[in-house]
Amino acid sequence: MRYGYFDCFGGAAGDMILGALIDAGCPIDVLQDVLARLKLPGVTLAAEKVKRHGLAATLVHVKVGPAARTRERHLPEIIEIIERAQLPPTVAARAADVFKRLAQAEAAAHGLPEDRLDKVHFHEVGAADALVDIVCGCAGVHEMGLARLGCSPIPVGHGQITCAHGVLPVPAPATANLLKGFPLAASPAAGEWCTPTGAAMLTTLVPAADFAAPPALRLDAVGVGAGTREMPDRPNVLRLLVGETGAVDECGQDRVCVLEAEVDDATGQSLAYACERLLEAAALDAYIVPIIMKKGRPGQLLTVLGRPADVAALETIVFRETTTLGVRRYECARTRLPREHVRVETRFGPIRVKTGRHADTTTQAWPEYDDCAAAAGAHGVALRVVQDEALRVWATTGGAKVPG
Repeated sequence: MRYGYFDCFGGAAGDMILGALIDAGCPIDVLQDVLARLKLPGVTLAAEKVKRHGLAATLVHVKVGPAARTRERHLPEIIEIIERAQLPPTVAARAADVFKRLAQAEAAAHGLPEDRLDKVHFHEVGAADALVDIVCGCAGVHEMGLARLGCSPIPVGHGQITCAHGVLPVPAPATANLLKGFPLAASPAAGEWCTPTGAAMLTTLVPAADFAAPPALRLDAVGVGAGTREMPDRPNVLRLLVGETGAVDECGQDRVCVLEAEVDDATGQSLAYACERLLEAAALDAYIVPIIMKKGRPGQLLTVLGRPADVAALETIVFRETTTLGVRRYECARTRLPREHVRVETRFGPIRVKTGRHADTTTQAWPEYDDCAAAAGAHGVALRVVQDEALRVWATTGGAKVPG
């Protein structure tokens, strides 16, 4: 499993997260394409190599022109911009969740009720900055295929800052609200070490249980994102460690999240559509089981299997596409056999066979349905005939390995 760990040694901010992603290998032109899709006039994205206390890092510049600098946006307008951008569903859902979480924290700080999030506004340059940081950050995680994310405890700083609301304590009220339930690290130097945008991104994308030491993994890349300040005793940087957790365990042991929702007032069409959207949005599996609910009513149990990093996006789809009022969530261990595809040449044409291994022995093998169905239709034979032929040839020759 592709894993990313945010080491907030010198703080956390949206531009630092972007810098770390780019430094770890995310192509900046991918993020610039995302920015173009957002259609924000006068806003550009660039990056440069810098040093912080002698440590090489990538500093991201989100330049905002005069037209965007005075622009304030409320949450509904921001969600509309994200939805119009035609982003991958997982990216759009994650970005919307980050903004909603940020709006909830701002609303709580200003005494607004939960049902008035549409009144929360993002000030001046922050409206454009936050859009680029959050949406491009979610796109970077998606582009790098980070199926699971972890994070270190976050240093927040202390003292006071001056912002659009005047002089405020550190951590800022919204930041403090965002970090409730998450571990904080000591920060001996004064100043704002963690911004609201950084806190919103990390606490939305990383489950609270994964704010801990990284798991065993094969480390493949290290990205270092720079902040704009020079700290007196340490580099103002955020590191991103990228690696493969499955490479450490041959049997592919990892952790997944299971989402469950019971519904008794949804049509079969709507539930089938929900499953399609979930699978498109990176669900590992989604299925429906008939059940008997209270008062003897027939219903359906929707079960979704997903990576921890995708849970927020998958929950959003469940609430949007079904009539449920609640989703159960729990995490569990999973063991996946190492698998590969081989191609066998049958009298019906080439057929791919998926195999699984345990203890260096192939224990599972089955022909791919799409290949078999196409061959059966082309030759006018039963599906089972093609499947049996593919298994016979595989057992005899082993086939030729192909990309899975």
